[in-house]
Formats: sequence, C-alpha cells, structure tokens
Amino acid sequence: MADYKDTLNLPDTPFPMRGDLPKREPQWVGQWQEKQLYRRIREISAGRPKFILHDGPPYANGDIHIGHAVNKILKDIIVRSRTLSGFDAPYVPGWDCHGMPIEIQIEKQHGKQIPREKVQELARAYAAEQIERQKKDFIRLGVLGDWDNPYKTMNFKTEADEIRALAAMMQKGFVYRGLKPVNWCFDCGSALAEAEVEYQDKKSPAIDVAFACAERDKLAAAFGLAALPDGDAYAVIWTTTPWTIPGNQALNVHPEIDYHLVQTEINGKPASLILAADLQEACLTRYALQGATVATCKGAALELIAFRHPFYDRLSPVYLGEYVELGTGTGIVHSAPAYGLEDFASCKHYGMHNDAILTPVQGDGTFAADLPFFGGMNVWKANPAIVEKLGEVGALLKAATIEHSYMHCWRHKTPLIYRATSQWFVRMDAPDSDTKGVAATETVATSLRESALAAVEATAFFPAWGKNRLHAMIANRPDWCISRQRNWGVPLPFFTHKVTGELHPRTLELMEAVAQKVEAGGIEAWTKLDPAELLGNDAADYDKVNDILDVWFDSGTTHMSVIRGSHKDELIWPADLYLEGSDQHRGWFHSSLLTGSAIDGRAPYNALLTHGFVVDGKGHKMSKSKGNVIAPQQVSDKLGAEILRLWVAATDYSGELSISDEILKRVVESYRRIRNTVRFLLANTADFDIATNGVTADRLFEIDRYALALTAQLQSLCEAEYEGYEFHKVVQALQTFCSEDLGAFYLDVLKDRLYTTGADSLARRSAQTALWHILQALTRLMAPILSFTAEEIWSVLSGKADDSVMFTTWHQLPVGGDSAALLTKWAALREVRGEVMKELEALRVAGSIGSSLQAEVEIHCDGEKYARLASLGDDLKFVLICSKAAVVKSAEDKLVATPSGHGKCERCWHVREDVGANAEHPTLCGRCVENLYGAGETRTHA
Repeated sequence: MADYKDTLNLPDTPFPMRGDLPKREPQWVGQWQEKQLYRRIREISAGRPKFILHDGPPYANGDIHIGHAVNKILKDIIVRSRTLSGFDAPYVPGWDCHGMPIEIQIEKQHGKQIPREKVQELARAYAAEQIERQKKDFIRLGVLGDWDNPYKTMNFKTEADEIRALAAMMQKGFVYRGLKPVNWCFDCGSALAEAEVEYQDKKSPAIDVAFACAERDKLAAAFGLAALPDGDAYAVIWTTTPWTIPGNQALNVHPEIDYHLVQTEINGKPASLILAADLQEACLTRYALQGATVATCKGAALELIAFRHPFYDRLSPVYLGEYVELGTGTGIVHSAPAYGLEDFASCKHYGMHNDAILTPVQGDGTFAADLPFFGGMNVWKANPAIVEKLGEVGALLKAATIEHSYMHCWRHKTPLIYRATSQWFVRMDAPDSDTKGVAATETVATSLRESALAAVEATAFFPAWGKNRLHAMIANRPDWCISRQRNWGVPLPFFTHKVTGELHPRTLELMEAVAQKVEAGGIEAWTKLDPAELLGNDAADYDKVNDILDVWFDSGTTHMSVIRGSHKDELIWPADLYLEGSDQHRGWFHSSLLTGSAIDGRAPYNALLTHGFVVDGKGHKMSKSKGNVIAPQQVSDKLGAEILRLWVAATDYSGELSISDEILKRVVESYRRIRNTVRFLLANTADFDIATNGVTADRLFEIDRYALALTAQLQSLCEAEYEGYEFHKVVQALQTFCSEDLGAFYLDVLKDRLYTTGADSLARRSAQTALWHILQALTRLMAPILSFTAEEIWSVLSGKADDSVMFTTWHQLPVGGDSAALLTKWAALREVRGEVMKELEALRVAGSIGSSLQAEVEIHCDGEKYARLASLGDDLKFVLICSKAAVVKSAEDKLVATPSGHGKCERCWHVREDVGANAEHPTLCGRCVENLYGAGETRTHA
C-alpha cells in the first residue's frame, strides 16, 4: 500500500480530535475580549431590527452556582441565535446590588452599631467586589455581553431613576402609606416581600378557646329561641397562634354555614357551645364532652353579636367572613386584625379605623411592655404562658401540638408573622379612605390589578403554564408593601408632617430634587441631606423618612431606570423577552409587571420564559449537606464550559434540570460525536476553496443535492426551534443529523469518492462543495450552543484570526426546486440500504465476508422501488457500500447478498473482477487506474 497511499486524497486538518476544552476555552475568552468581539458584533448588526432580552439581575452576593449558569447560558443561546437570525440583539448584563443579604454581610463583618452612611459605604464596596467575582465566572461560560458597561442597581443614575419611577407611580395615585399586616421577620427587623418567604414545617400549639357571649338575648333570637339554656354560652375558636389572642378584636363566621347551639356540661356546670354543624362531632370528641343540639342558624344570623375576650375587658363582635372554612377547627375564626390578612380586611370592612387596631407585638418580636400579663415577653415564648392563662380563666377547651407548614424567612430560616405596621404600599385596587398619599395628578381608568391582569393576557409565555400561575398571583395578591426598615437601599425620599403624618404638599417636586442629588452622589446624598436644604422654614414641621424601597422595586423598575435610562441608546422598550427561574413569577416578573402596569399601563416585556431549578441525578434538591452540589466552575475546569452549555441546551428547561457526573459523561459523548463529525468535514475540505473549486448547484451529484436538502431541512427546523426557545430539540436535531444523516449515511457513502477520485475531479469537488455548505450551515446552527467550538471551526474555515461566526447570519444553502422529491426518493433508498446492511452484517457474522466491500448484492423488485434503485445505475454499489450491485425487475421482492470471488484492489479495497487487468498496475482495479492515469471514472449520482 506504500506505493499508492500518497495517491489517495487523505483527510487533513489542524482541527484536533480532542477539544482540550478546559485548557483552551480561557484562551478563546481572552481572544474575544482582546478583539472586542461583542463591540464588533454590535457594529456589524447596526441597522438591523432590534431584539431585546432584558437581563434579570442576579444578586451581588456570593459565587455563582449552577442555577446562575443555567440562566446565563440560556440567555446567551437566545441572544446568539437572534443575532444569527438577522437581529441586532444586544445583551446588557446587570446586578441587583441593594438589600438585606449584603447588609447582613456588613453586620457580620463590622457589627450592627455602625452609622447608616458607613453601612452604605461598606455595602457599596462589598457589592462591587462581588460583581467582579461573578462577572469573571459568567464570562468564563462563554456568555457574550456588554461586560465593560453592565447595569448595576447601585449606579447613581439608576438609583435616581428608581426614585423617578416611584414618583411616576405616585403621580397616578398608586402609592400610599397605611397600616396593614405584612410579612415580618424579627431577625431582619423589617417587612419582607412575598418572594422572600419560604415554607418549612413547624411545631405549634393548637388550642380551642371559648369566648363567652355578652349579648344573650341577641344570641337566643339568632337561634330562634325565647331564651338560651342555663349556663354561659360560648363561641369556640381554634388557632395555632396563641400569641395572637392578646390582639383579638373580633370573631368571624361564614354567612352560609350552619351553626349549632350545643348544650353540654363543662367542669360539672351547664354550658352551651356554638360550633359549625359539620364539625360538632369532631369538636366534642376532641373536648371529651357529650352534647345535644338545641338550635341551628346560619352564620349570617350571628352578625355583630358581641362576645367577651377571654382575659381582657373588651368585646369581640361577630363579623361575617367568606374565607372561613370547614377544615380543622370549629368553623369560627378568631380575628386579630394586626396579625392576619383576612382578619385585617374583615375588620376594615366593618369600619374599624387604623388607630383602633391593636398592635401589641413590637418589631423585635416582643410584646409591648404595657401589655397586661405578657408585657416584654417574646411572642414564641409567650405561647405557653397564654395557654396557661386561658386555662386559668376557664376558657381553654383543648391544647395540643401539631406540625404544619409555616412561613419562614428565606435568609434566617426563622418563623415569620403577619404584623400590621405603618408602611408604604402600592395599591392594587380602589383607594382606602384610611390611607395617606399624594393626590393623583393623572386620572387612571382602571385599577392596578385590572391593568396587570390585562397585561398578563397580552404576554406570551414559554412554557404556556406560566400564564395561569402569574395570573393567579396577581388576582389574589394584597397591596404591595414597598418600604423596608433598613439602611442599604434606595430611599423613599419623603417628608411627613410631624402632627398629621401627611406628605409634604410639594412631594413630587421634592422627589425630583432628591433624584438629582442622588444622581450626583448616590443614595448617600439622601442620608447626608439636611431637610432645610429642600424645605426651608418648613423643615421644623416635617420628619425625614428613613425607610428604603423593597429591593424588588429596584429590579422591578429597570425597564425605566435601565432600558429607558442608563442604557437607552442600546436597548428599546418594551423588551422582547424576560427570562428567569420559575420562582420569579412572584419575584422579578411580578414586580416588573406591577411597576410597568402602573407607569405605562402595560407589561415592560412582550414575552416571559421560565426555566426550572437544577436537581441532582436522582431528582433531589442540591445541598452542601447532601454533598450533591455541582459547581459550574468545577465543570468548566474539568470538562469545559462547552459541556455545561451543551447540557443546558440539551435539557428541557421547562421542568427540573437534572445534573450529575453520569449525565455529564453522556453529554461529553454527545459532544465528541458532533466534534468528530465536524472534524471529518473540515479534513475533507482542507484543499477546497468555494470561489475556485465550487461546483454550481446544477452540476452537483444527486446524493450531494440530497445532503444539501437534508441540511436545509435541518436548518429550517433549528431556526424554528430557536425562535420558539426549544433548545433541546435543536440539540436532538443536530445530534441526529451528525450521527445518522451524515455519519451513518452520507459521509459513509462519500468516503470512497472523496479519497479515491481525482483531487480536482467533478466527483470530488461536487462532494466538497456539499461538505463546505454543510459546514457553513452546521457551524452557525451550533454556534448559539457550542460557542467555543463554533468559533474554533470558523477560524479554520475562514483562515482569519479576527473573524467570527457571530459576524454572519444563517447560511443560504444552494437548494433547488427538486428538494422535496429528493428527500422522498432518498428516504426510500435509505430504507433499502438499511435492509441490505442487515443482510451483509449477517454474512459478516457468519464469517462469509470480512467487510461489506467483499459482497455482491442483487435486489429483485418492481414498481417505484425498482425505478428508484435503477435510476442510480452503477452508482448503486457506492450507496450500498458493496463492490457490485444489481437491480432485477421482478414481481418477487427479494434481496440476495453473496460473497464476491474476485480480487481486492490495494488502493480502494473494492473487490472487482478487473483487479490486475492492467499489467502495469497488477494490484489496482480498473477504476483506480482510470482515476489515477486516465480521465477519471464516470459517476453522476453517488
């Protein structure tokens, strides 16, 4: 073979078989930064239609985890695919910089008793340091973006524009101050947003408490009785929060539920209990009492009848409440308006004013010092003392302990309470007369809830179930508490009157003045501000508010502070897409929707894409204690970020994303198959120049035109899947194309023509033309996902160090009008080929042949099958990869494969009867002699 090896067109390419990704990726990242790849893409894309994916800001605290990697890689895939689709798709990454977690870090490092201004200085420096650490890891993942000019919610202009966004909402009457129960964390010492609440199991005391009737005649009339039975009559409630009993101010019953008056004996004395009819038996069993039903009435009949508080000298009237349920309990709910949302709403409905609501629990979790019996006690520790007091006064019917799901702080993992405090809110519905705000200067026809729900309907959701989830959250949410009692955040720049509590009449004007100061000096400018600077002589009558805005307001207004603020020259409003994890339906998606609906009457996005959370291979949540955490940095260092990108793209993100070492091994194998396919294409086009060697579409061999039709079909599918954000389907299509369409068929057939025909023959150049176009298309199609590999391929393809696949758009393939017919014909031919391959494999297993080229095939058939096979002529043997193939027209459909008795060509390995026919080349077949020393063999189809 030594004599003829050099006569073959053997593959040759600098593209290595091994990617060596962990070592080489950082070099490519460095090159992208050095040649300012992102800026050059922007220049090339200038003038195209815009596609804006607005970045949901990660929080600037701690190293990135696998969830961050999923999020940023998905965004990068979308931005790259939209760029290749012909859009100008800038990507401005951002960071959330204010808020509790950073402030807690500062307290841990420097203590709690430090001045506000110092906290802000230290927090700003800490956030800046965290951003740089996270930025480095995001860039390492191959994410292209404006990393030199990201947005940060702590940038002075962004802070100022957030104040302006608040002013825009106030101008329309959406912001007010009022007393409402909010999620309160004793450890944070602040109100929390809904998104900062998580649920864990908690053991709580469960008690049944009797409230004695104070209006016996009214109660008798409600039950249709002339008089009540002997003994006291009690309304019985069940609660798992004894600490709320000191704050009780009413009882709630459902207007449509049947209630029984049950005669019994308690401690040997006659008594009557009011219980829901459906729960009577369970309650009496729980109390170990016997009882008889005396009378029945609907809950509506009990309205406004007064009962006595168990141990304080005050009355608790009965209010009607649709929220009362017949679950565990008695069918009667005790109402402490300061500590429950429904309780608060019920009491307000019945005319209770804010100043009448009792708020004995302090911000640190202790009862006010002047509260009888329990003053100064921590509420959790007061629970047993309150239970004991109820027993002492004879009001306790039962005490037990239950375990139930209860809200906890997501930072401290400690239980929360609802606590009514004076806070600033964004109203969802019509104004409440018992609130304070700025008189609206613009008329808004619909409530914020109505506007936001309409915006949900106008938004596209990926996956579709996100719409119902967000709709339900908006439909049922309370007013949004936007104030926090902390230091590190954008201020609510208000001045309130020391006597009336009213806002200064020039509030909107003052807010703009503060915004200008903040734009020049950051939020610290508000901290340092002497009220007299803005208020003059009024300063003595007003208090400067020290509350800060909920951090969700920071990110929720970036559609104004970033898209139409700091980065308005790069971005356009509204954004085409917001993309985040499924928890952001109650987080960033939610706050952006509310602020957008309040300011603009619509959502700031046209579409929302939601991805699931990452779990281990067994579906378990990742946890350091379980030892199942996989860090993106470790994957990049061990396997390469490309493998992480391929895993993200190949996984259906609409549910949970499973990752493990075993899963990543499978991804590595998939990557190798794609890489090896591309390497073959590059190696066999090394001496090919499309400008000088390219074959026009009308001269291409039929199988080459079929391969291009297949590629066009792949490209059309991938373009559609990229547009619909179905990246796992893109990966599936690419893998199938590389392994089945190319590897197992087209390239398998092509090898003989590429290696053995004349280097500059039409046969070889036709094949190379198809391979070049396939490479062009395939490289671009994989570029959004396999960004490093695509750039590596492109450097070989273009031969230019400063070129990039991202400077292009989807490839224009030279496909003709016969594509559909070719796809149909060759799909049928491949089916026949599959049958032949099985038959030849049986011969090989039996030991009759060593390779398929040592066999001869005869196919008996008729009709369309015969016409297709016969149309290939002598080229059929190349498609079937045997040395001889014949088609016999016959009504009998059969396949005959036999070993060939001829000699093997030393050069092409075909077994042919003309091997040795040329005396000068006794080890060659006739076609190799013709290809080497003659005009070249005649081939037209394959």
